[in-house]
Amino acid sequence: MLTRMSPATSEQVSEPAITVLGLEKSFGPVKVLRGVDLVVARGSIVALLGSNGAGKTTVISILSTLLRLDAGTARVNGFDVATRAADVRESVSLTGQFAAVDEILTGRENLVLVARLRHLSNVGTIADDLLRRFALTEAGRRRVGTYSGGMRRRLDIAMSLIGNPPVIFLDEPTSGLDPEARLEVWRAVRELVAGGTTVLLTTQHLDEADQLADRVAILHEGRIVVSGTPEELKQLLPPAKVEYVEKKPTLEDVFLTLVGPAANGERR
Repeated sequence: MLTRMSPATSEQVSEPAITVLGLEKSFGPVKVLRGVDLVVARGSIVALLGSNGAGKTTVISILSTLLRLDAGTARVNGFDVATRAADVRESVSLTGQFAAVDEILTGRENLVLVARLRHLSNVGTIADDLLRRFALTEAGRRRVGTYSGGMRRRLDIAMSLIGNPPVIFLDEPTSGLDPEARLEVWRAVRELVAGGTTVLLTTQHLDEADQLADRVAILHEGRIVVSGTPEELKQLLPPAKVEYVEKKPTLEDVFLTLVGPAANGERR
């Protein structure tokens, strides 16, 4: 469990929040990571984009010290993940693919519990501030079992902020959410970066990476095949030619034209 975050040294602040060089990881005969290189600047959000099985979660697990690397080096907040694992854990927070909230407790009780486990003072104030920050104040005294998917995810992200970790890993933060809930989570992620937090997120959704990320790294077959800003990556392909195609009316068009405003719920 995370504890109070130690103040960053000038040396830590001067280097990137995350630096990965030649990262390799195998599970038995299967080589999942084959030399991953990645740099994440402080106060930015980088999206690690890839299909299922590309190795995204494996990268996050190594960076958060849940898995050991086989080869290469990785530093988070200035600490080597292999030799300074305890310092790395004090510097980061991880939000997995499924919201890790207690459905029996209220939203506020979830936040208070985590703050107490991290040995912080003023736990009530911390909980209330986070509820307000993530637009959950009115729902804060309701059981989490009554929350929507987007509300649970926002609460989960709020819990990850307790202790002010400088680096947050979001592993597929909108997995299984409906479009409205995804927008709620996107707003929450933007709030993190606006507050100076560094975010590394994994996603399969191209629009999510386009909407949120300062930079995008595409992971394929265990390697980063390309990285850059969303606009830089879009310029790798020539612009598509758009040809005029005559649109034939649909039955819906015919129906609305013949029936008129009544079809849109208006009464005569």
